Amino acid sequence: MAKRDYYEVLGVPKTADPGEIRSAYRKLARQYHPDLNKEDPKGAEEKFKELSEAYEVLADEQKRKHYDMGGFSAVNQDFGPQGFNWQNFSHAGDVEDLFGGMDPLRAFFEQAGVGGGIFGNLFGQSFQVTSRGRGRDLEMAMPVKLGDLIEGLEREVEVTRTESCASCKGTGAEGGTALETCKTCGGSGQVRNVRRSGYTQVVTIGECPMCRGAGQKVLKTCPTCGGAGRQRVPRHLRIRVPPGLEEGTMLRLSGEGERGRGGRSGDLYVHVVVEPSPFRREGRDLYSEISVDLSQALLGDSVRIQTLNGHADLTVPAGTQPESTLRLRGEGLPPPGGGSRGDLFVTVHVRLPEKLTSTQRDVVRQHFPPSPGSAGASGGAEREKSGTGFFGRRRG
Repeated sequence: MAKRDYYEVLGVPKTADPGEIRSAYRKLARQYHPDLNKEDPKGAEEKFKELSEAYEVLADEQKRKHYDMGGFSAVNQDFGPQGFNWQNFSHAGDVEDLFGGMDPLRAFFEQAGVGGGIFGNLFGQSFQVTSRGRGRDLEMAMPVKLGDLIEGLEREVEVTRTESCASCKGTGAEGGTALETCKTCGGSGQVRNVRRSGYTQVVTIGECPMCRGAGQKVLKTCPTCGGAGRQRVPRHLRIRVPPGLEEGTMLRLSGEGERGRGGRSGDLYVHVVVEPSPFRREGRDLYSEISVDLSQALLGDSVRIQTLNGHADLTVPAGTQPESTLRLRGEGLPPPGGGSRGDLFVTVHVRLPEKLTSTQRDVVRQHFPPSPGSAGASGGAEREKSGTGFFGRRRG
């Protein structure tokens, strides 16, 4: 097939900026990916390779400059004597999210699990190895009651994740045998990309984009999984929530996320969400409120209040002032991981009577006279004459 102008291949003008070039490639890459063209996968593969070659040149400032000045011959030095192949493609990361919503394609160009990075720099050559498909992380919310955090809890949850198809053993081929060796990587599942920078060559070894690291291509798709090689499977896990865990804490279960293709599994992150309660939490301590009658505040009493464990008796001392704070020791929460519990602090609101009888007013005046110099010390008679009751309320 005769080569076409790279700008024509991507459908962009020669004045296109890097963003326009990237956008055009992403759109066409999705359209012509072989997995989306089952009727003519061979033709789609050729088209897809043509697009990727054009993008490799135009997305690289130096290669694009060479091409604009000297055409195809000017970029041969970047690809070698055999011309462009998948070992030269260095922009897989630009489309790694392109098929994120489609299980059969999600691992295409999967580069998320970078391996050992740069291994060395020998004789002007650097080597970089890309791992083969770390699985995707999963997240879930787990509601708990505040009281559950006194001793912690263990709960079984169901997590649905993608695992290898049992029918095809994860190959995507019918019976696990309808396969042929991938011509792009020769069955290794990896391709090498060589980039030159001055006197240095950087060699990147990554997953083959055609077989997605499997080393084989499917001849007949598995009817169970539709060629994806994976299925959605429910899995039951026991999750341990430690005592005293802080609100909003995220628990990480290593390896319990999505299964990777030839690589390690992702992780499961559990968001611990504490359900609403009558208590306000500050570290180990808890805070709540109660209301008592005036007589209880003046004379003292024992009142029943709610705690995390159930209920407890709180002593209200005689002469308790409004908005005073009382403490119940050891009725709070333990610190994260366990230990001695904090305290429960209770704010006391005093309910005042809205109306008093004349006898009650006389008793108050006799036993609780206004402080000297206050308005009440000189104005009591005037309020009585004007019909104003106790606390400035008008008598009915």
